[in-house]
Amino acid sequence: MNLGARELAADFNIEKLTAEFYADPYPTYRALREHEPVKRMPNGSWFLTRYDDLVSAYKSTRLFSSDKRKEFFPKYGDSPLYEHHTTSLVFNDPPAHTRVRRLIMGALSPRAIAGMEPDLIALVDRLLAGIAAKGSVDLIDDFASAIPIEVIGNLLDVPQDERGPLRDWSLAILGALEPVISPEVFARGNKAVTDFLAYLEILVARRRAKPGNGERDVLTRLIQGEDNGERLTEKELLHNCIFLLNAGHETTTNLIGNGLVALSGNPTQKKRLIEHPDLIKSAVEEILRFESSNQLGNRMTTEQVELGGVTLPAGTPVTLCIGAANRDPQQFSDPETLDIARTPNRHLAFATGAHQCAGMALARLEGAIAISRFLARFPDYALNGAPVRGGRARFRGFLSVPSAVG
Repeated sequence: MNLGARELAADFNIEKLTAEFYADPYPTYRALREHEPVKRMPNGSWFLTRYDDLVSAYKSTRLFSSDKRKEFFPKYGDSPLYEHHTTSLVFNDPPAHTRVRRLIMGALSPRAIAGMEPDLIALVDRLLAGIAAKGSVDLIDDFASAIPIEVIGNLLDVPQDERGPLRDWSLAILGALEPVISPEVFARGNKAVTDFLAYLEILVARRRAKPGNGERDVLTRLIQGEDNGERLTEKELLHNCIFLLNAGHETTTNLIGNGLVALSGNPTQKKRLIEHPDLIKSAVEEILRFESSNQLGNRMTTEQVELGGVTLPAGTPVTLCIGAANRDPQQFSDPETLDIARTPNRHLAFATGAHQCAGMALARLEGAIAISRFLARFPDYALNGAPVRGGRARFRGFLSVPSAVG
């Protein structure tokens, strides 16, 4: 590699990201993978970019802890954001993680997800009809972000006229997970947690008084718990409802938005998918690999561990770079190329091991229906303005993608 890549790797600092990095992090990820795949950050944490190293970390919940109580306290202090992120499913270890995940997975059974398909198709078609009437579209506002909010609103059975604040709450809470945050982002995140909890207390009280159908209504299912008497505490219940919205909202918005933008920039692959709509499942997997909605994960070592010839002491914070691992040439041939029929495609967009995404079957269904029906309705869509990135490293997506639909 040229000296530029070596310098890029040497200069990389997760706490001082450049505009070039936010626009396109992949040259940096490639440089790190080749020159410093296990890289120490100035703040004492380590940054991993190789596929095999991420799999090792994901597979060992004993050596690589997801519990964030120690790591998040200096960042959040005793705040609503701290309480939320240390209670939610994703930032916990077994056995607490196992118990909560089992309850959530029970509510997201294959049967329950299959039952959502007709409503999802109707929702997508309704959105497409509105876009056709306008002739122009913002792929994010008018389409990608509207889908998961409705799906999760339906899952929790949030009344239609009460869904307005959900997206802003989600963006504010997830925005506070960036490596470095301003006082404004911190304040906005805390207010969102507080407001969301206040709303959920009302929603839960209503549902306790009048339970819904536990087969379809995830909130009722979580309140009632398992047949063996296992239930969430009130705090776990409320924070994991927030988690469900957050986990399923921005990542799915990004999957749909990133997919339509990537296909627009790869006309051969777009044409191939339009001509062979049966490729939609492998196309969704490739979009997840090529532009992972969630680019970064975090762990803490629980004892001394060696990765790639580097010894990390116990208590070391580690960043798992999913976006880099998903373009590792040791795992994927020609990784910088979008190939909608790629197989095998064992990407890590949903992680792997005990923390593999609980909602991945639902996300795949939303992505497949949204992208395939959009392409069938608007095969000649084209971007007609500069897409605006979300300006975040952890969650990669767009805030706005102005487009014409012909």
